Amino acid sequence: MKPIQMVDLKTQYQKIKPEIDKAVIDVLESSAYINGKPVHEFCANLAQYLSVKHVIPCANGTDALQIAMMALGLEPGDEVITPSFTYIATTEVVALLRLKPVFVEVDAKTFCMDAEALRKAITTKTKAIVPVHLYGQAANMEEIMKVAGEHNIAVIEDNAQAIGCDYTFSDGAKKKTGTIGTIGTTSFFPSKNLGGYGDGGAIFTNDDALAKKMTMIANHGQSKKYYHDIVGCNSRLDTLQAAILNIKLKELDNYIAARRQAADFYDAAFASDAKITTPVRAHYSNHVFHQYTMLVEGVDRDALVAHLASKNIPSMIYYPVPGHKQQMFASSGIGEYNLAITDWLTERVISLPIHTELEETQLIYITDSVLEFIK
Repeated sequence: MKPIQMVDLKTQYQKIKPEIDKAVIDVLESSAYINGKPVHEFCANLAQYLSVKHVIPCANGTDALQIAMMALGLEPGDEVITPSFTYIATTEVVALLRLKPVFVEVDAKTFCMDAEALRKAITTKTKAIVPVHLYGQAANMEEIMKVAGEHNIAVIEDNAQAIGCDYTFSDGAKKKTGTIGTIGTTSFFPSKNLGGYGDGGAIFTNDDALAKKMTMIANHGQSKKYYHDIVGCNSRLDTLQAAILNIKLKELDNYIAARRQAADFYDAAFASDAKITTPVRAHYSNHVFHQYTMLVEGVDRDALVAHLASKNIPSMIYYPVPGHKQQMFASSGIGEYNLAITDWLTERVISLPIHTELEETQLIYITDSVLEFIK
């Protein structure tokens, strides 16, 4: 049996090695390392895949969120509503831009923003809503967009963990996550479902004016070379990463299918154990399983992590400290929060290895090891 990893990028690379190697060499021979032809090709192909009008490339998923907020013209003190149960990048940029994060509760089953909690958190200072499609599961965008529409508030979808996920509306219509709100953002960090071999990110929108503004912001606020009309930043997707991502984009649906197959195995293996709650798959979302995150009840989670590690099985806690309890916000005047569901989840979630290259022997070994400890 091969060593078990949270993500096996090496084996995945070996399967597409000839294409990847040729693409990389082509970039090296072109010497167009910045804004080369593959960048434009990848953006066009990704826009087609997502059925979105504009894809703006940038350096990483955190920059994507920052550029989106800058493009909306948010001012210091404006409130941005976001779940506390998410990776820190979602709220880090809020603080960086001197905006005020307003943390809301998540749904205990889907782990994504609760629409009713969102509704109650809106004030006259609310200027943006940032739902997170956590672990590969879509947030309830139909309800979130309904609330946002009632108050004319922009929605920025944090789609870093759910690229390729389909959201199904109550009328049967489908859209890719990241294309439903005002703006969508994603990350191409190597471990993502669509990951590069370095950092990268992108922003999506169907709004022509916002697309133009975000393109300018990502390139020093330039309207044309050396003419800087607005304050911007330096955030680019380099040509090498774009060339790699263009190849991997063709495999994305296959990668998602492989992750879902591994998740199916886990679900079946743990189905009869009352101490384990496997990930709920919302009826409106085709979960793409960036992470396989389950809940354990009546189990010493830290001891389980140690037990798995002793058997050379990695596992992770995403995330042990929610945003509203992070030290970085201690002096920012965000106030006290009572987010019982969020706190409850942080004490019970555990993520098992999930990727495109998991073999049945590995899955059997992982599930047997978990059940051995729990029973």
